[in-house]
Amino acid sequence: MEPAWRQQGRGRGRSQEAQGERSRPPQAERPAAAAGAWAPGRGGRAKSTAAPEPPRESVQSKFEEIKKSNQAAAQRLAETRLSSSSDDDDDDDEGDVDHKDGKRGKILASTFTTYTDQTGGDGSGLLRTGQYVSDLFQSGALTCLICIGSVKRTQAVWSCASCFSLFHLPCIQKWARDSAFLVSSVTDEDFGQKKHPWPCPKCRAEYPPSATPNRYMCYCGKLQDPPADPWLVPHSCGSICQKELKPACGHTCLLLCHPGPCPPCPKMVPVSCMCCKSKPLPRRCSNKAWSCQKQCGRLLPCKQHTCTQPCHTECSPCPRVSVQKCMCGREKAERPCASPEWNCQQVCGSVLSCGNHTCELLCHDRVCPPCPRSISRCCPCGKTKSSLPCTEEVSLCGDTCDRRLSCGKHTCSMRCHRGSCETCRQEVEKECRCGKYRKLMPCHKEYLCDSKCPKTRSCQRHQCRRKCCPGNCPPCDLSCGRTLGCRNHKCPSVCHQGSCYPCPESVEVPCTCSLTVLVVPCGRERSTKPPRCKELCGCPPSCHHPTRETHRCHPATCPPCRQHCLLPLPRCSHTCPQPCHDMVLVKSQQVKLAGPWEQPSEPAFVKKALPCPPCQVPIPTSCFGKHEVSPVPCHRRGPFSCKRLCERPLTCGNHDCSKECHVVTERNKCEVCDEDCLKPRPPGCPHPCTRHCHPGDCPPCGQMIRQRCHCKISMLYVECTKLMSADEKTKVELSSCNNQCPKELNCGHRCKQVCHPGVCEEKCQQKVKLRCPCKRIKKELLCSLSTQCDVQCDDACRDQQMRVSQLKEAEQRVAQEEEQKKLQEELEAFEKRQQRGGRRSKKRGRREEVDDEQGRVGRWWRRCAAIVLVPVGGALLSAAAYYLLTTA
Repeated sequence: MEPAWRQQGRGRGRSQEAQGERSRPPQAERPAAAAGAWAPGRGGRAKSTAAPEPPRESVQSKFEEIKKSNQAAAQRLAETRLSSSSDDDDDDDEGDVDHKDGKRGKILASTFTTYTDQTGGDGSGLLRTGQYVSDLFQSGALTCLICIGSVKRTQAVWSCASCFSLFHLPCIQKWARDSAFLVSSVTDEDFGQKKHPWPCPKCRAEYPPSATPNRYMCYCGKLQDPPADPWLVPHSCGSICQKELKPACGHTCLLLCHPGPCPPCPKMVPVSCMCCKSKPLPRRCSNKAWSCQKQCGRLLPCKQHTCTQPCHTECSPCPRVSVQKCMCGREKAERPCASPEWNCQQVCGSVLSCGNHTCELLCHDRVCPPCPRSISRCCPCGKTKSSLPCTEEVSLCGDTCDRRLSCGKHTCSMRCHRGSCETCRQEVEKECRCGKYRKLMPCHKEYLCDSKCPKTRSCQRHQCRRKCCPGNCPPCDLSCGRTLGCRNHKCPSVCHQGSCYPCPESVEVPCTCSLTVLVVPCGRERSTKPPRCKELCGCPPSCHHPTRETHRCHPATCPPCRQHCLLPLPRCSHTCPQPCHDMVLVKSQQVKLAGPWEQPSEPAFVKKALPCPPCQVPIPTSCFGKHEVSPVPCHRRGPFSCKRLCERPLTCGNHDCSKECHVVTERNKCEVCDEDCLKPRPPGCPHPCTRHCHPGDCPPCGQMIRQRCHCKISMLYVECTKLMSADEKTKVELSSCNNQCPKELNCGHRCKQVCHPGVCEEKCQQKVKLRCPCKRIKKELLCSLSTQCDVQCDDACRDQQMRVSQLKEAEQRVAQEEEQKKLQEELEAFEKRQQRGGRRSKKRGRREEVDDEQGRVGRWWRRCAAIVLVPVGGALLSAAAYYLLTTA
């Protein structure tokens, strides 16, 4: 039998064939392409200059085919990922295991909820069904016995109605066909005409040919091709089972669609006790029988005693003992009441009805039969009949016996005689059983030749090899001996044709501690990983600790120890606080290989015990300069340098040692101060002391201070001591250049004061001239008072403005008259040209064009002059009139 993965895993080959078909051009396009590419000519074949472009429809169709194939491949990959194979379930940590166990618990609870609601939470009747459901989630527990492969969540399966085993649908279909074929090939004379049943590979339950599965159905048979739902039992439709319960009670199964047998009926029905003496009580339908514990009191079959047992269904035989006679009445004995009839094993001996003979039967309770010699008797050969008293013997008739001998062909040639006839001694030509040879020999002997049958027996493996075989070769009596699919056992059946039944053995796959066992079909123990065990691991520790950390039982080696080392450290009284490092994976130092043909002599990583690290316990320790008390690791305990400045006072009394924290000895003293004096200067003195760092007060500052005056123009040099010791008024005088202040007031005039600090006064004393709006009247006032006085025009100013405006209007009228005159001249010239008419000569036309151009240029210049000169002339006239009026 081919396994399911071979029957269903040919997607790659199909895709390659499909790609190959897509790569070939269609049959209808090949001739056209060939005709377009080559054309027959006189001298041979001529290649065409341009090949026809492929149609866009074919390219689009190829694209759609590739798209569909990619989508199908993605769908197959998603189904493979969703499947519950046993190869990817055992690499999870404890957190994932607990999560999955919780999910499986929810699925089981949802499946059994309707049942436990009826039983009040009692799940004792779900043990067998729950085991089948749990096996669906257990890694490696669900195996197809035909192909010895895992049954995945997304594969089509078939469940046996007798043993509830799951098989791949293609596997069981092939099994049914092969089984029916083998039976019909051996038993049917007209091969293939009869319909033979096929057996279940595990329990041998027979199914008719019509029951051969051809569709993938859920467990309850309601839904075809049930989808793979991660929140339902695999291969389940999720609806209520509703199968008839066994034994039939009229109720249906209340569980969701499930594998395995349906649980006992949980319904409550009123049932009377087994002796029917008590009132009916509500009882579980699957456990109706109950006893009221009262005495039964029924009359036993012995007809003497009554039943003393408590309430029950059928009374047992009477357990008492009594004296009873045998059937012939000769002897008495103590016998159980349950068996009153017994035989004393003596011959009856009673006189028969003939009065001459006695009964030869053993002890019996009936009337003795009549005498066998009193009926009509025949002679030994059976030819003569006579009626004689039972005391007389029948005489021989004297005729030939003629009874058939044992050979069945000849008759006895002796006279009528008593006893059996002798054996047939006639010689006849006999044919052997196989029909190959003939020979004269006594009739009573069987002729068997020495030739061995060369035919093959029903197993189609061994020859018959029976001497003188008549053709009906017996079934092969040898053991099959072929290795089963489990690869562990050989077939124990008699040699047969076709595939062997699956191995009936089961193998226990234990966990590391052997407390949890997973029962799998024989042959799956090599590919099945150990089951998840919830017990604690009992492996002894591989480090110096007395016990390991508590963790679940697991395959392979235990994880590294995570406990603290706690070994006493050398040179101190502390213990090692690091994680245990007795067995640590360390990369081994391997010799460089000469080439890929050489194999490394040592593994890449080896387990070694690493030494404890230096003690890191903090010890409070002061530095050399007593600046701080810091925690120092125990392995480096002792005075240390805190890396700060020493800060011990130097001989100058002003500075501290700037060396790093150190020990002061005769050879390692603090440094000598060679810095400048940094003592605070008098207030306002910006100059440093000219001496090196010294004790006591600094001498007076004799340097000159360079600073600008109040007006920021002149640079002044003042002695620092005088400036610092002077009062505010003296400081203002020392900072003044004694020149006029160059600052401008808001009015625009220069400040008249001597160089001074601060803002200048706004009372300007300079005289300014004020004029009326027409600029004819003029007055002189102080600048500070000019804002308070306003000069207005008088009547003379108004007359002057009127004359100027009249002059401007006259100039504008003259300009307009000149413009009208020019326009009139141009109009007259145009009318003259129109009156002349006719064709003008080229020279005349050119001359007129030139004259027109010069006239336009001249007019443009006159217009510009009028625009510019009229305002200028008006302004000059206004200025002249103003001057004349002011001088007058």
